[in-house]
Amino acid sequence: MASFMPFTNKNLDIFMCVLRPTVAVLDDLVDTLKHFSFFTESLGCIHSSIFKSIHGNMIIWYGAWIKRSNNKELLHEALFSSLKNLHNMAILVDHSFMVAYGGEARDGSPAAKFSTGDTICFTCTHLPSNTKMKEHDFVHACFSIFQSCFLRMDGTIAGVCLMCTTRPMMINFCVWKNLQSCYSFLLKNNHRDALQDWFRGAIVSMKYDVFKVVYVSADDAWSFQHYPPHKLLENQVSKVLE
Repeated sequence: MASFMPFTNKNLDIFMCVLRPTVAVLDDLVDTLKHFSFFTESLGCIHSSIFKSIHGNMIIWYGAWIKRSNNKELLHEALFSSLKNLHNMAILVDHSFMVAYGGEARDGSPAAKFSTGDTICFTCTHLPSNTKMKEHDFVHACFSIFQSCFLRMDGTIAGVCLMCTTRPMMINFCVWKNLQSCYSFLLKNNHRDALQDWFRGAIVSMKYDVFKVVYVSADDAWSFQHYPPHKLLENQVSKVLE
């Protein structure tokens, strides 16, 4: 079964966290995050996924919630507190709610769909604090770049342009037909030079990485209902649910 990332910020709140594993066996961390996915359902999460970096030592957890008008701060605090309990397995590099600014799909879908085993790519563009460029102009330029690039990216299935809610950072999330198509595009295009041309002298930083989808919550949600909580999450989850 597939998971998805919406193209608009109308109905869903998106949360992502970046983890750098400190354990030798990454499957142990992935299994723990699967349990974390199941318990976030008690906090209202409707679907979640785990992405594992192909080239680097990085794992991303993604979750989506029905949009709420209040208590998002409480939700963020609960998620952050639970994730801190993974300190013996990984370093929490980053975590934030994201706003879906826009997206594209080859089949006309209103969301980027992906399943376990799919290849995805994240491109992160950050506006330094010492630049003179206004954040509104930065966001608009990033979305324009996303739209322009997506049309030329042979082998993509769908893509979403995301805006970070805590700082001037934009993320492009793209789903590819296969790993070969992704490699082909990355090797043939100089992203950094092309990106810099769009910003009229403003200095921006850009990073990208290729990931494999290693889990979506629809895969085996039923089986996790019969597993006890992982010991690293058990105490915190019980506090959140009280």
